[in-house]
Amino acid sequence: MNLSLIPNIKHTNSNNFFLLAGPCAIEGEEMALRIAEKVITITDKLEIPLIFKGSFKKANRSRVDSFTGIGDEKALQILKKVSTTFQVPTVTDIHEVADAALAAQYVDVLQIPAFLVRQTDLVVAAAKTGKVVNLKKGQFMSPSAMQHAVKKVTDSGNSQVMVTDRGTMFGYQDMIVDFRGIPEMRQFAPTVLDVTHSLQQPNQSSGVTGGRPEMIETIARAGVVNNVDGLFMETHFDPANAKSDGANMLHLDHLENLLSNLVAIRKTVNTL
Repeated sequence: MNLSLIPNIKHTNSNNFFLLAGPCAIEGEEMALRIAEKVITITDKLEIPLIFKGSFKKANRSRVDSFTGIGDEKALQILKKVSTTFQVPTVTDIHEVADAALAAQYVDVLQIPAFLVRQTDLVVAAAKTGKVVNLKKGQFMSPSAMQHAVKKVTDSGNSQVMVTDRGTMFGYQDMIVDFRGIPEMRQFAPTVLDVTHSLQQPNQSSGVTGGRPEMIETIARAGVVNNVDGLFMETHFDPANAKSDGANMLHLDHLENLLSNLVAIRKTVNTL
């Protein structure tokens, strides 16, 4: 994947990992702009190529009363405003075939959620928009199986594709990251490690997904040491009151210190 082909992306010659970061869901314009400004200030300082992330809707929810979004068009327009205001590319996840063409009007990268990565029509629809496609590895899939999802994109005439590991189901209520999968998947596509979703604890009896945010730096460090191409993490200025995935998000106040440490590790790895 050629990062330089993504509109507005910066620092592509820094030899850093690239970063997909932002809130889990777009909750409103003020919160999105506030988070984006902070993240962009940090990544510009550290010369990290950034793609700002925000879900325009949340279709995969544990309960029927869970937050799903503020309205598709409204959320997508906010993502577009983030992009034009800060000159930064954006990524959002899509869930239905019709979402591909709609979201492609507003964002630069289309993300296929892990639970949906085997849905051929959805993957092909995303590929045919010509946008970069980010394929989340299914929690139920082996790393090597992801090459078939990648091939669906390339066979549709789109070479701009990456894969993201977000952990594998371990029992009923936990996730693990098998770091052997990173070099395996890097053989057929640029590979991203989703740090925060890898620390989810799904299927809680309350119907609200739990998480272990205290392990974020541990997982991120391991990914950087193992030469992952990019990192994915969700961040918020008030995770406890975020409308989605607050249990495993990184507090925005901790982002700069974490990324500074990770950049230092990547520089060391690059000298070996």
